[in-house]
Amino acid sequence: MSRSAGRPTPAPPARSRGAAPPRRFVSTRGRCPPVDLAGAVFSGTAPDGGLWVPQRIDAPSAATLELLGRPDPSGAELHQTATAMLAHLLAPELDVDDVRSLVETALDFPIPLREVAPDRFALELFWGPTLAFKDIGARFMARLMEHLLDRGGAPASLRDDRPLTILVATSGDTGSAVAHAFSGLARFEVVVLFPRGQVSEAQRRLFTTLGGNVTALEVDGAFDDCQRMVKAAFADEALQRTRPLASANSINLARLLPQCVYHGHLRRLLAERVSERGELVISVPSGNFGNLTAALVARRLGVRLDRLVASTNVNDVVPRYLSGGAFQPRPAVATLSNAMDVGDPSNFERIAWLFGEDDRAMRAAIEGRRFDDEETLAAIARVRREHGYTLDPHGAVAWLGLEASLRERPGVGALLETAHPAKFAETVERASDEAPGEAVELPDAILRAAQATEHFETLPADARALRARLLG
Repeated sequence: MSRSAGRPTPAPPARSRGAAPPRRFVSTRGRCPPVDLAGAVFSGTAPDGGLWVPQRIDAPSAATLELLGRPDPSGAELHQTATAMLAHLLAPELDVDDVRSLVETALDFPIPLREVAPDRFALELFWGPTLAFKDIGARFMARLMEHLLDRGGAPASLRDDRPLTILVATSGDTGSAVAHAFSGLARFEVVVLFPRGQVSEAQRRLFTTLGGNVTALEVDGAFDDCQRMVKAAFADEALQRTRPLASANSINLARLLPQCVYHGHLRRLLAERVSERGELVISVPSGNFGNLTAALVARRLGVRLDRLVASTNVNDVVPRYLSGGAFQPRPAVATLSNAMDVGDPSNFERIAWLFGEDDRAMRAAIEGRRFDDEETLAAIARVRREHGYTLDPHGAVAWLGLEASLRERPGVGALLETAHPAKFAETVERASDEAPGEAVELPDAILRAAQATEHFETLPADARALRARLLG
């Protein structure tokens, strides 16, 4: 496999346990020096255009491995699971007490598991303040950045009175999660780019109504245009000398690593069921592929995830590759599962690095599945009718991927349900015309945002326009 941006450096083998040297982070492209945790978190992307990854992902202690393999059917030990996994990934720069404090502050909401059908489960990741899984990574990231700034661990360019600008592109839920996570924090400003007409009203209002230190910019283009504009800003050294920037997309390591936690949490929730019934199959709704990357990192930490399914909508660049084709990014197509409308998924570069760019190993480890809007609507209707459970469009794509995989080989199946269905009430109600049911109940967060005043500006899909706005 090759990418025009450069060949990822193969991941080094895991080292044996023992006294841990300082944790370093390297670029997937291997053309710049390693950095420490603060260097990776505050720079977002590497100077050579690659993405930061841990230089080593070694096996944790025997006690941590025992914990991750022990059943937790009630989910009561979520904070314990998160602390064990993240303390290992972030040691020795953060000690266990630091990590525990960050976890308890960031993960102050439940992550429940629902049995939708016999041996078919949904892990509900959407009970945070913006009703999407991205609250988990964004809230941990915000608190980690604050911690690093408070202890003087930030790069020298940030050790003054200038605020740090969190620059983020969103195709759906990232914008609101990041905006809420940093809203009101004095050392930070947030700038959110979103594609015109490709973000649902409920999603949009959750960040365009905040004001204060949050600026929303509507881009006259697609999500991939927003992503390119953000990457161009980070590559602009002159801009960053005037306005220091940090990323909060899943390209930022501080948002990616916390996503490993709920894969460990899910395994512990289902450990007893899997020991009775066989393999655990996890279907991951995939757009920019951060969730799948996190699952692969969790595997490296000893979390037993037997089969991984990358479930996408018609933006199926990765499933095409996994089925034997070339990796060929292309412009994104708008769909009902809009947070997955990504034609050039950034985190695929991290996945390639984790597999040492071994095509055969990657294809053996990950199943690729793709589904269109018609299939998505039918799945929402059928699951409501047959099981009384309401999926959002992204969860419906994951359900379809799970069904397809389990038809080929049985097991205990789970999907990541990444957004509250109320964020896509129009789509859910459209599907319900085929299977009549109650309208989706709107949570308080959406009701409040619906009554608030929106504040956003419009920009052309041009990196120069974003640069001028940031400098202005």
